Amino acid sequence: MNTSSSPISSPLGSPAPVTPGLSAGIQTPEPQPSRPASGPDRLEEISVVIPAMNEEASLAELHGRILDVCEQQNVRVQIVFVDDGSTDKTWQKMVSLCGTASDQSHSTSALRLRRNFGKAAALSAGFSVARGSIVFTMDADLQDDPTEIPRFLEKIQGGLDVVSGWKQTRHDPWHKVLPSRVFNALVSSLTGVRLHDHNCGFKAYRREVLAEVDLYGERHRFIPVLASARGFRVGEIVVQHHARQHGVSKYGVSRLVKGFLDLLSIHLVTGYGRRPLHLIGTAGLLCFAVGSVGITYLSIKWVWSRMGEGDVLHLHSTAIFYYCILAVLLGAQCVLAGLLAELVISVAAARDRREMMNMSDAQTNSILNTDDHSRLLPNASGYSVSDWAGLGEPNHQSTWSRDVDSTGPIHDA
Repeated sequence: MNTSSSPISSPLGSPAPVTPGLSAGIQTPEPQPSRPASGPDRLEEISVVIPAMNEEASLAELHGRILDVCEQQNVRVQIVFVDDGSTDKTWQKMVSLCGTASDQSHSTSALRLRRNFGKAAALSAGFSVARGSIVFTMDADLQDDPTEIPRFLEKIQGGLDVVSGWKQTRHDPWHKVLPSRVFNALVSSLTGVRLHDHNCGFKAYRREVLAEVDLYGERHRFIPVLASARGFRVGEIVVQHHARQHGVSKYGVSRLVKGFLDLLSIHLVTGYGRRPLHLIGTAGLLCFAVGSVGITYLSIKWVWSRMGEGDVLHLHSTAIFYYCILAVLLGAQCVLAGLLAELVISVAAARDRREMMNMSDAQTNSILNTDDHSRLLPNASGYSVSDWAGLGEPNHQSTWSRDVDSTGPIHDA
């Protein structure tokens, strides 16, 4: 262990061991007496969550690079691999990397999903076991450079809650780069979160950010947008991007369609999630107003035509008359739908407040803390875990696995 390099000062105070209880992204540190360590004090433990699908050739090298960087910076690190339905020997490689620590400087864990649930579900599974006060996400294909980790930490210490990577120079084919840039510009303009690369998988988060973000479907690329909507501070740094060395890309043209639909969903949730009447009601009032003006005009013209002025107007033979009636009915239905949505939101908010008030500290501890082993709890991301490795007792470094089913409410994954 190299302890001669200057450590990065802790942004969250002195390090404290954390109980490895698993939950849907929320864990509570358990105060314990600090243990003396040789050399400078360590930064509070960070976690690196790495989803992978058919990436067996790159895992060992990525694992070694992360450990080297954290050792140089005197940072304690927990590496969490998530096998998202691989068909090669990715899981066997992950298991072989678990429990290889020679001291307490790092730990390596692995989760195996029963099938390919998508990147968002894989990240959610990794977040559920992450112990660090700062959680990193990065891809397993060696295109993200672990040497950037200290720069992310400096930005977090500077006051940011979310730091996103910006692959300013990309080593990808043009048919991936061009649509990505158009998509990033559209996301920035529509959401107001100005990032150059929303799609970059290399990001860092304070732990409390992940506790407040509902992650499912394809929402992983919108975590900074969701965090900003909750009041967290979001920024970015330019990161080095490497060409893929092993395997093939897992994304195709369908990613663009899904991304656009998810963008509409995110815009609705972040902009009108607590005030749906403002969106639906505005559209309804606009339709109602246009229809009403049209019907009023036709009615006046109908009366005027029967007073001997011009040709007689027959409303039943005028197409615009039916369009105006349709607009009035549609507007009334939209306003009614908005009012019902407001009622649902109010009832849900009241229920959530009651549940929070009724949750005692004893109940919380019984969920978050375990005595001997870590355990997987029901989640809200629609994934099912079949095996895990490296999640034994807090200070036990041996690799072990156990069959477990952790299926929560199923969302679109």
